[in-house]
Amino acid sequence: MGCPSVFHVVSAAVDKAAFHFDKLYSYTVPSGLVGKIRIGARVLVPFGGGNRRRQALVLSMEERASEEGLKPVSALLDPEPLLTGEMLELVRYLKSACFCTYYDAVKTILPGGIGYQISFAYRLSPGWRDGPEELSPEERRVAAFLLKKDGPVPREQLCRALGLAQDTPLPDQMYRKGILTREENARRRVGDETVQMARLCPEAQDEAPASLTPKQKSVVEFLRTVGAATLKEAEYFTGVTSAVLRTLEKRGVVEFFEHEVLRTPARSSSAAPVLPISLEGRQREAYEKLLGAYRGGGAGTALLYGVTGSGKTQVYTKLISDVVADGRQAIVLVPEISLTPQTIEGFTARFGDRVAILHSGLSLGERLDEWKRIRAGQVDIAVGTRSAVFAPFERLGLIVIDEEQEHTYKSESAPRYHARDVARFRSGYHGCLTVLASATPSVETYYHAKAGNYLLAELPSRYGGARLPDVELVDMTGERMAGNSGEISEALAAGVRQVLERGEQAILLLNRRGYHTRALCQSCRTALTCPNCSIALTYHAANGRLMCHYCGYSRPMEEGCPQCGGKVERFQGVGTQKLEEEVRELFPQARVLRMDADTTLSKHAHEEKFRDFAEGRYDLMVGTQMVAKGLNFPGVTLVGVLAPDATLFGDDFKSEERTFSLITQVIGRAGRGEKRGRALIQTFVPENRVMIEASEQDYETFYQNEIICRKVMLYPPFCSMCAVGFSGERESEVIRGAESFLRSLTALARQKYPDIPLRVLGCTPNLVLKVSGKYRYKIVIKCKNSPRFRELIGALLIQFGRDPRNKGVTAYGDPYFDGSM
Repeated sequence: MGCPSVFHVVSAAVDKAAFHFDKLYSYTVPSGLVGKIRIGARVLVPFGGGNRRRQALVLSMEERASEEGLKPVSALLDPEPLLTGEMLELVRYLKSACFCTYYDAVKTILPGGIGYQISFAYRLSPGWRDGPEELSPEERRVAAFLLKKDGPVPREQLCRALGLAQDTPLPDQMYRKGILTREENARRRVGDETVQMARLCPEAQDEAPASLTPKQKSVVEFLRTVGAATLKEAEYFTGVTSAVLRTLEKRGVVEFFEHEVLRTPARSSSAAPVLPISLEGRQREAYEKLLGAYRGGGAGTALLYGVTGSGKTQVYTKLISDVVADGRQAIVLVPEISLTPQTIEGFTARFGDRVAILHSGLSLGERLDEWKRIRAGQVDIAVGTRSAVFAPFERLGLIVIDEEQEHTYKSESAPRYHARDVARFRSGYHGCLTVLASATPSVETYYHAKAGNYLLAELPSRYGGARLPDVELVDMTGERMAGNSGEISEALAAGVRQVLERGEQAILLLNRRGYHTRALCQSCRTALTCPNCSIALTYHAANGRLMCHYCGYSRPMEEGCPQCGGKVERFQGVGTQKLEEEVRELFPQARVLRMDADTTLSKHAHEEKFRDFAEGRYDLMVGTQMVAKGLNFPGVTLVGVLAPDATLFGDDFKSEERTFSLITQVIGRAGRGEKRGRALIQTFVPENRVMIEASEQDYETFYQNEIICRKVMLYPPFCSMCAVGFSGERESEVIRGAESFLRSLTALARQKYPDIPLRVLGCTPNLVLKVSGKYRYKIVIKCKNSPRFRELIGALLIQFGRDPRNKGVTAYGDPYFDGSM
């Protein structure tokens, strides 16, 4: 009697599975792959009724006595596992905590360049070689084209050759009819080693075809002026989409070419010698406190709270030196790409090439290569933005989250995680320390530190005897009454003149991009809005266009009003472009640098521009919030804060906290060198308590007032906040879906979860109702973010997705809602 057969079975997370049917799917392992497939590796599997091949990640393996009802794995993509045991646990954690699919979590943890794309190629079936008459004209065109080919033709090539849209269903329809055969291939998304550029073809240099559309002509004139540009630059400065550029390329007017770029991120180096870190009294106390927590072993969280310029970076850098000396590794998170150059320069000067850089400003190839260096053990420290929290270290000893209060540490797409909570999960796994650092910590973090839940290390004074800047509130109502209609008050203008006379530098903060923030029709006085979003268009002087900052839509300034056809000649609001113009008019002798999303499009723009400012090549810097935090410019002795009222009166519970933090952070850029600093806050509400507390840089008083309001109104840290979002193209369907979800929530909570405390705030529109053609509503829930609560919301999301009445409406959960949806 023979031994019973044993079948090897894997359980895998499959890509592109909707949340309501996402689970681990079982597949048999073909004999040729037995012993080769390992947990943490990716495979190709057939999925769905059509058995289309999809990527999947193996999360577990087992042996079974039967393979009945199971499909076999199609192919092995990774000879070695990509995810360690810790990262596999992290996938499960994100799935449970963030209402995402397994593979959403996988894609978040892995670098983008390592992904695979499934592509299709077609050939004519042998039985259709004679081209029967029952084919449609379009099908005959496809068949005739493929008849001339010896092998399969990739879908992109087929569509391009026949002038078909890339998303046309025609090839797949012919495949289902048996007219074509289809092959599937998986190819690696290798990183961008080159950047695609555009230039005019030689024959179009002097004279372009007369039949060009106005948009195509604008591209031709632009390239004739600049010679060559990246596709992104060409689209921005002409306001066209990539489709216009592709059409010009097909017509032989424009040619694309690849410009080689380096895959290794640039690391700025300093000629100054690296000196041992010297800590002063309170710094040493804070360092020893943190070192004791690190040496004590076990997971823990600490808050390093210190005023601006107090030397927090020196404290945690010295702590990192100890961690590295122990043979362990560290992650340092910063909230903005703009902060990474200065941070990286400091760490690479001290630790050399044992530092990796991880942020979205890198190409896919660079991110992939940095990830590989970390996996190979060639790196001790990873520095980057939010996604760097997933750096695949296996001997993690410390995680630092600098400017921990910043909203950029929260992901706004699935999985909607917060880097702080991922850091705590990893700290628990490795038994290491997480340090949250800030001059204006979030109210929740400071509350936990004061309550003893976090270790608290404080730096109450500036490093090296420097003093906090003197701060003045400027009443802009008085400026308007005195006839000053500009954005710069008389007091600020006088301060800038003094700075320029002394050869010093100044920073002016205005947290709004563009030239004007609103354009009005002179005839009907209608504000021009984006056709895809419920938001006003912003005028950009650099390209002469009205642009939407949400979906990217743009239109020429010269086009008439869509309502009445009148001229658009009235404007409201001021952005950084207009402020820059005003500054140049007031101070024509000054060298002015503007820093916002429009001036930092190129890859190393942040690094190069900030370096130029630090080296004294500019006198004044005008910018958005990217100039407010974490930057150290000893030559800056004056800071002007313009229009902070806009954020103060937002409709979410964190508006005052964000305003206080932004003002405190930016005025902290002044007086960080040997000279005393000064800051002016221009406001129409100088009597407002937040403005007064920010001007006095009094976080303690701000916190005491804010925590009372939070407790009375029941907001974090006294509860958790979860939002369920709904979006769709028909507003009525979105509202119906949200109201249906609310009824189900009420019924299920009463029936099966009566022990869970809930306060449901009902269905309300998002702050920006419509984005990219989709209407958005939300239900906000005050709760305790427990496993039972997440089980409740997860069950409701699955029920909602399976209900055919909700077709066309997407629902998602946001477990870290902060009021800014």
